[in-house]
Amino acid sequence: MIHKLTSFSTRHRWMMIVIWTVLGAGLSFVGKVMMYDVTDSQSGDFLPKQYDSAVALRIAEDKFGAAPDPNALTVLVARNDGGKLTADDQRRITGTAADLGHERIKAAKPEPLMKDHSQTPRVSPGALAPDKSFRLLTVSLDGNPQDPGVQDVYKEFRDAAEREFAHEDLRVGFTGGIASTVDNLDAEETTGKVVGMLTMGLIVLLNVLVFRSVLAAFIPLIAVALIGGVASGAVVGAAKLFGIDLDPSTPSLIGVVLLGIGIDYFLFLMFRFREHLRNHPGQDARTAAQETTRRVGGAITSAALTIVAAFATLGLASFGQFRVLGPAIAISVLVMLAASLTLMPALLALLGRAMFWPARAWKKEQTGGISARLGHAVSARPVRYALGSLVLLGALGAGAVGMKMSYDQQGLPETAAVRTAEQIARSLPAGVSDPHTVYVSSTDGTDLKASSLTGMTRALAKQEGVGTVGKPVLSKDRTAARVDLLLSVKSDTQHARDLVSGPIRDTAARTTPQGAKAYVTGTAAVFADISTAVEKDLRLVFPVAALLIAVILFLLLRSLLAPVVLMLAVGLGFGATLGASTLLFQHTLDRPGISFTLPLVLFLFVVALGTDYNILITDRIREEMAKPVSVRHAVAEAVRHTAPAIATAGVVLAGSFAALAASPATQELGFATGLGIILSSLVLSLVLVPALAVLLGRGLWWPRRSGRTRGHHAAEAPPVPGHHQPYAAAPEYRPEHEAVR
Repeated sequence: MIHKLTSFSTRHRWMMIVIWTVLGAGLSFVGKVMMYDVTDSQSGDFLPKQYDSAVALRIAEDKFGAAPDPNALTVLVARNDGGKLTADDQRRITGTAADLGHERIKAAKPEPLMKDHSQTPRVSPGALAPDKSFRLLTVSLDGNPQDPGVQDVYKEFRDAAEREFAHEDLRVGFTGGIASTVDNLDAEETTGKVVGMLTMGLIVLLNVLVFRSVLAAFIPLIAVALIGGVASGAVVGAAKLFGIDLDPSTPSLIGVVLLGIGIDYFLFLMFRFREHLRNHPGQDARTAAQETTRRVGGAITSAALTIVAAFATLGLASFGQFRVLGPAIAISVLVMLAASLTLMPALLALLGRAMFWPARAWKKEQTGGISARLGHAVSARPVRYALGSLVLLGALGAGAVGMKMSYDQQGLPETAAVRTAEQIARSLPAGVSDPHTVYVSSTDGTDLKASSLTGMTRALAKQEGVGTVGKPVLSKDRTAARVDLLLSVKSDTQHARDLVSGPIRDTAARTTPQGAKAYVTGTAAVFADISTAVEKDLRLVFPVAALLIAVILFLLLRSLLAPVVLMLAVGLGFGATLGASTLLFQHTLDRPGISFTLPLVLFLFVVALGTDYNILITDRIREEMAKPVSVRHAVAEAVRHTAPAIATAGVVLAGSFAALAASPATQELGFATGLGIILSSLVLSLVLVPALAVLLGRGLWWPRRSGRTRGHHAAEAPPVPGHHQPYAAAPEYRPEHEAVR
């Protein structure tokens, strides 16, 4: 099938390029217009329905009409001179707040087909500080807080509030909700742009250094950007079609994944294309592109399907953020695979040898160099290199001892929103801007009475860590009640999560009236439930993903032993990466633990993406072993030919992920995935796997026998770097020509 597909693509190369260009332009526009309609920033919305906080959120919406508001923000109003608010000050604050709540904010004119976010904010009075140093207001806006249009509306409101209160000699501060989102984005904007430019620069620089060509440096980037637009539109369209909400981080992760694997696959093809043109100087570009893709297409397809299978297993997760991330990335990778077998061959067929202009040295094979020396060293001393790799991976993996999960927000920038929250916390309970609520629901249909909840409110007020408990509020049908409480500790800490998931829930359950049941919600409660869901998902997704990857490797390599070797290798790489991350963030930087999402996402990224390189080197080792040469010679040649592609692709992919480390929200993910890809490409694929291949010999393909001419033995010496001789007596290798199967 791959042969037919690439044959069609190279034969109709112009048509294929036009089709992908039109798709890229159209679907990227669809993705841009609809992206914020299919994203949800509320973590609680991704919890399974049976979890305590999820049930509480449904009661809040069904009985009290209080749907979670991701845009709710707290406004602090204080005197410019820092003095206490007088009665006159408080009247002016109330009046100005009312005026702001009646003034419609006009958003900037939206782009075609995009929603107009013009609206009137809802402003309501809040708490007065005990020392009367400030007054709080609560403001709510409609729309996705990640949507630039909604953010612009907030900025207009912020500017208007600052201007109106300044006329009354009062100052304002904003925190929570969309205020924190906008401040964080503004703080990271410059860093994000710089990192993005550096990432693009790294890719261009590496391609220029490797290929000495302008086209080879920029064509892959242009193609991947085009394919990324198609993938974005496909993911958004699928989410819209099936009514799925995406996590706000999904688009950025998809972009990083596609940039990395897209450049990888393009590099795999270009290296092999260049090698093919060198060995067949008289062949036309279309035939060369077709033959190249036929040779590498199987490995690329298996590598892509490995990623798809691994991430598709996230669809089994109970936590919604994982469940939607997996299929979204799987769809994107399938789009990239389709482009790798159609658009990329068409570009190679069109450009041909001009792809490597103005370089000329590539036309003559370089038999020496680092790759050749590495292949010779590994094949000559496989035990030494295998043990060295295992020691390195084991030492890094040991860092995982004592690993803990953290749900705290680490490394957030020092913004105006953070400073406002700290000022509020000095005078009011720490949870005042992020209250928690106990919802009591009748289980037998009888009416609830406020007096029956007195015991609960008193017991909760006596609980250590609880600052204030409000009076019970009954729903209109009197079958549900709401009890608000403020914690005396910050809601986004482990202490708050332990408090809510333990003593508060236990106390509420113990003191609930007969015939009713209590549910607790709020930031700490939601993340306590998320931790339970994540632990459950880890136990399910890990083995299923590993099994699917093993099956794909078996189908590619048609061997039982080779997939086991590769799975053990990537398992060691995952353990080493997780250990190094724990060592850095938990033990060295003294954080409470590593991010709760890191182990699962890291497992999928490192195992699935890292397997790409193992597939490429193993496929080339099998190809070389099918020739009438020794095992050592075959492994050395495989490393010599493949190391440049794997090393370059590994550095590019690692650099793409490392760019995530610039943002505090994805710092751990960026470091861990970048390190994991480096270990997978440079240590596992170029050292450990080749060394094990030499030690196992052609038995690596058991029970399938490798095509080998009799009279050649694995003990023969590997080629000496710089003295490579072509195999004049050996026919050109083709999979269908293997002597023994």
